[in-house]
Amino acid sequence: MKPVVGIVGPTAVGKTALGVAIARRFGGEVVSGDAFQCYRGMDVGTAKVRPEETGGIPHHLIDILDPEEAFSVSDYQKRVRGKIAELHGKGILPVVVGGSGLYVQAALYDYRFAGAGRDQRRDEAVAGVSTETLYETLRRRDPARAEAIGPANRRRILRMLDILDSAAPSDLDSEQGKTPFYPDLTMIGLSMPRDILAGRIAERVDEMMRRGLLEEVRALYDRGVRTQAVQAIGYRELYRHLDGELSLAEAVEQIKIHSRQFAKRQMTWFSNRMAVDWFTVDPVRFEDTVEAVCASLGGRLAR
Repeated sequence: MKPVVGIVGPTAVGKTALGVAIARRFGGEVVSGDAFQCYRGMDVGTAKVRPEETGGIPHHLIDILDPEEAFSVSDYQKRVRGKIAELHGKGILPVVVGGSGLYVQAALYDYRFAGAGRDQRRDEAVAGVSTETLYETLRRRDPARAEAIGPANRRRILRMLDILDSAAPSDLDSEQGKTPFYPDLTMIGLSMPRDILAGRIAERVDEMMRRGLLEEVRALYDRGVRTQAVQAIGYRELYRHLDGELSLAEAVEQIKIHSRQFAKRQMTWFSNRMAVDWFTVDPVRFEDTVEAVCASLGGRLAR
């Protein structure tokens, strides 16, 4: 058996630190499970691991694309599975760490993509329709999937509407995407009481601003980047600030609100769609969580 470990959970819960600890303990390397850390120049806002945080552990699928380049879930699936195969070939444990639910599920589970791709005729037909209206359409048709996707990601909203139109009911209601692609997959989830997590999210956003998030966003804005990449939380709100729609204080508050909402959607996705072993994090004694997770993994990885 060739083991794979996945680490999931909401933003700001401590996934990065746990991934490094597991990789160091069990001879692994980290593979990013984030939808936006693949883009160069988007470091602060995506909470990309810093050199001093890696502990010397290699991290993969980070800084592999420019923000102007497209990167679909299907592209991610191929890249991650290729990297996992490469690591297995070297006898290295792949540790997939991230909070982008659909991306992690697509890579680690038997997730197949319906149809031949996006329906360009729909793009033309809805060019003048607001994202809010499209989201409301999806919410009426499939509330659970709408909740998981969120109201701001126009590309994924349209993609799901395409799937709903093209897939048979049995495709949508089957176990598709719930069976592990890797027989020896272990999913570890980190959770935290909501009020504590909300405080950590607020602190993280403030720290990002101190570390230069506005300057990072301004550099992309001045380059004329208007792609899907800058629809990530933190970027889209500050783009609105630079467009004159929000004051800086309003933009920062919106980042905090949207981050809390995203954390809720993350927990919904991981709880409902994956078999995850959950561990509650005490941020004051995070090392206790690390030891509990490693003890749990020890027996499994020794098989």
